[in-house]
Amino acid sequence: MNVRDYFSEEEKLQIIQAIRTAEVTTSGEIRVHIEKKCSINVLDRATYIFEKVDMHKTRLRNGVLFYLAVEDKKFAILGDAGIHQKVTEDFWEEIKNEMARKFAEGKFAEGLVAGIKKAGEQLSLHFPWQKDDMNELSDEISFG
Repeated sequence: MNVRDYFSEEEKLQIIQAIRTAEVTTSGEIRVHIEKKCSINVLDRATYIFEKVDMHKTRLRNGVLFYLAVEDKKFAILGDAGIHQKVTEDFWEEIKNEMARKFAEGKFAEGLVAGIKKAGEQLSLHFPWQKDDMNELSDEISFG
């Protein structure tokens, strides 16, 4: 199966809409990257993708990447330097645990949407939307 076909068109739209909804209240940027396999450490791969899709180029260094390798059932959430200065260590674990519960039920799109929503809530607390904010990165899902 092609990784682009892993989610239905409706599920892809739900994920993109969750990103757009989250970003309405924050200057933070959220992206989702989906691959078929991840043959190395998932955090190493997510870090590589983080840079490849320019997550580190936001003005306030407040990007969050949701990385998912569907066949290997691996995922990671990475936040940029600006976010790490603001949120607690267990913040990422809370999101990851919520997503893992949904993933265990086979609800991958729902899990991503829930994680995006939670990340957006935190981003809006620490990086509220400003009048001059602009969308610095694409809201579209990227595929590897």
